[in-house]
Amino acid sequence: MAEFYVWCGLMRHRRGPWTTLEPMKRKWWTLVVVCAATFMLLLDVTIVVVALPDIQHSLGASFGDLQWVTDAYALALASLLLTSGSISDRFGRRAVFLAGLVVFTVGSLLCGVAQNAPMLIASRAVQGVGGAMLFATSLALLASTFHGRERGVAFGAWGAITGISTALGPILGGLITTGISWRGIFLVNLPVGVIAIVIAWFRVDETRSPHPRRVDLPGIVTFTGGLLALVYGLIEASESTWTDDTVVVSFVVAVVLLAAFVLIELRSAQPMFDLQLLRIPTFLGGSIAAFTMNGSLFAMLLYLVIYLQDDLGYSALETGLRLLLMSGCTMVVATVSGRVSAHVPVRWLIGPGLLIVGVGLLVMTGLDGGSSWTHLVPGLLVAGIGSGLVNPPLASTAVGVVEVHRAGMASGINNTFRQVGIAVGIALYGSLFTAKLTDSLRDRLSGVPGTGPRAEELAVAAHNGRLDAAISGLPAAQRGTVGAAVHSAFADAMNELLVASGVVAVVGGACALLLIRAKDFAGASPQTAPDAPDRSSDGVNA
Repeated sequence: MAEFYVWCGLMRHRRGPWTTLEPMKRKWWTLVVVCAATFMLLLDVTIVVVALPDIQHSLGASFGDLQWVTDAYALALASLLLTSGSISDRFGRRAVFLAGLVVFTVGSLLCGVAQNAPMLIASRAVQGVGGAMLFATSLALLASTFHGRERGVAFGAWGAITGISTALGPILGGLITTGISWRGIFLVNLPVGVIAIVIAWFRVDETRSPHPRRVDLPGIVTFTGGLLALVYGLIEASESTWTDDTVVVSFVVAVVLLAAFVLIELRSAQPMFDLQLLRIPTFLGGSIAAFTMNGSLFAMLLYLVIYLQDDLGYSALETGLRLLLMSGCTMVVATVSGRVSAHVPVRWLIGPGLLIVGVGLLVMTGLDGGSSWTHLVPGLLVAGIGSGLVNPPLASTAVGVVEVHRAGMASGINNTFRQVGIAVGIALYGSLFTAKLTDSLRDRLSGVPGTGPRAEELAVAAHNGRLDAAISGLPAAQRGTVGAAVHSAFADAMNELLVASGVVAVVGGACALLLIRAKDFAGASPQTAPDAPDRSSDGVNA
């Protein structure tokens, strides 16, 4: 009984005796829970992509639904990342981090029990809201808990976790999807989330910014609405046409809202997105690099998975093993790149890295109806090497060129550009993919009697994963010819996407080489310079 009263006393006064008794343990528990949350968060990005074809078949989802499963998460994350940082500065980073864990875990549960595509998409958006809270507070918690050399150790561990989680995503997604079910990729988050919540509640200290920014509600509404309208228009174009009334109205709404967002931020005394930062060439170059990195290779992952599973017929596990070629290269090269970035100007890592990514994507072109997956191997290896060069030093182009009090916002903007890149890239490539697949199939079937008018129907069936059912309704003599035509048209569409994404990466690399400058780092606060021991302020956001 005496032990019970002692425990109650510690719980009641955990800000006093509990903290002073075990300050070192509490510090490292913070690192453990932040790394666990980051692992869960980033793993969920790549682990879901491999499972999408299985989700499509299980829920009867359309091609547009598949795009929304990824984009709902990315849009929620992009829209609320900066806002979550402002809220955490004002109300406490531990409080927002805990709320993010709860929301993300509940969102994972809802995803795992989703009965239809709309429920899954909405649940993914809930996950994105929780993800924004976690992203916005993870590095801030580490920066406020660790100092000096210990901060370098903590940030190094966090960086290693980001690389490992991204690399393991495809293979774990394949294992769980093939061995259990696609629902398992979401439900596996539940025990991790619950344990992280318990640790954060009892072992993580609360911190706040001494000068919190206000919540920019008009900025949130216009930015979120503009992005949503833009992505909706792009995805809807893949389901109908670019001149469809709904598509045109969506684009008009997107332009109006995003223009209003720019005006609001320019006139705001405390903007959530300080547009003046874009006047710093290195910050602008880093933002473009972040957008194009995710808008090229990572947006293309969805279509590589669809090609490997829906066209070539591989299982989720077999697909994950093949994508491990790329993610494994990324992880290995990123380890080297992280060390080299302390001695080599980041311009010569980010710029060439993106160019290499672009070359890798272009090397994958040349697919035809008879191609096997081995055609992709050289490009996957090259693109993985380029990605490994870009990602580790990219964050320094944000926090390394601004004053210490703006480091949190700068880092948040950099990550926002990443999420917007993947959301816009997936939606845009989907529209291009559908148009090219339909046109190519129509051309290839023009000489087959009675099949030409069904080209659009067959194209829809192909990218909705229901081609076998569609072909089974044709006369037996035509099935082989039509099947070969579909495979060739699928390859044509993939070639177009690989060229488009490769060009995006090359443009990003060129911008990085032109804009990122060493003198911008030299003019920044020593506390945010990339080679300084304490390069993040208490307000740095992930």
